Amino acid sequence: MTTFAVTYHYADDPARLDEHRPSHREFLGGLQERGTIIASGPYSDTEGARALLLVEAADVAAVESALEDDPFRREGLIAEREIHTWNVVIGSLGA
Repeated sequence: MTTFAVTYHYADDPARLDEHRPSHREFLGGLQERGTIIASGPYSDTEGARALLLVEAADVAAVESALEDDPFRREGLIAEREIHTWNVVIGSLGA
């Protein structure tokens, strides 16, 4: 498996983000239980709402497929999504 760093750039719509956040977190929690999501959470020091997701998958297409049904994506609340292969050189992730 390959590790990917995914950055979500959220739409500027705080009320709708708040409305759909519980289902978004439930969705990502399900991916974590299946071993796809290593960790995720919002950046706290950026202008504009963004989040980092660390994902394990076979390739970029698998990452895109895994995140396809994210409620934030379905509701149009992800303005941009960046997916980068991340080569962990120092340290480790997971158990």
